[in-house]
Amino acid sequence: MAEQTRTGVVRLIDIRDRELSIDEVLRAVRDDAAGASALFVGTVRSDDGGRPVVSLAYEAHDDAVALMAEVVEQVAAKHNVLAVAAIHRIGLLEVGDVAVIAAASAAHRAEAFEACRDVIDEVKARVPIWKRQTFADGHVEWPGIEDARVTLLGIEDAR
Repeated sequence: MAEQTRTGVVRLIDIRDRELSIDEVLRAVRDDAAGASALFVGTVRSDDGGRPVVSLAYEAHDDAVALMAEVVEQVAAKHNVLAVAAIHRIGLLEVGDVAVIAAASAAHRAEAFEACRDVIDEVKARVPIWKRQTFADGHVEWPGIEDARVTLLGIEDAR
């Protein structure tokens, strides 16, 4: 995947197969005009629905970085923000690992919080990144894949 670092409102977009840095994302949205920065850090939790989770593995479509950039640009355009950023990890992750980070900065906290929430919600809903979840009993699930819509190719499932 190709990292996209920018100088406009969208400052950092990437999908990586290595550990993510909270500090890097906060630096990306730092702006002297900002009175607030909001940060979301998604981690691998130890259970899902009362079932112990051993690991997660994320996979991404080859064009996921470009689509993520488009999605985050759209979110930024809807909010009065100074900067936004989002990075997501792929590959095998263990309980406690950071899977995704989103951040936004704005003159005021309400705008930063709203934009940050929109960034993570839209990335999760619209960017083709899939999660394989392995449980302690050996059972494997791909949560949400039955609802996936591949908007990148203009294809929607027939449901």
